[in-house]
Amino acid sequence: MYVDLSNRASGAASLTPRSNKPEVRNPLLALPSAARAADMPAPARDWLLALLQDLRREAQERAKKAWATRKPPLACYWLAVAVYAGHIGRVLRHFTGPAHHG
Repeated sequence: MYVDLSNRASGAASLTPRSNKPEVRNPLLALPSAARAADMPAPARDWLLALLQDLRREAQERAKKAWATRKPPLACYWLAVAVYAGHIGRVLRHFTGPAHHG
């Protein structure tokens, strides 16, 4: 759940449940080309997933270092890289799970 601050003038923030729809949790799933991940050969998909996981970890470390050295714009950049790498990795896993194997 998250706090909805759009109605702050009333002084009371309302708790609104967050959607459990996959495309809300990961907006990249709504992209037209996302479903093509199901057509990727398993070795290519596995390699790309490993690369994205490495990128995500590296970006998180770089963001932590940037915050520690008082470089917030750079930290925000690396945090965004980490989020998108994670989202793309989850796209690969979403379309290649047990329900998508023939």
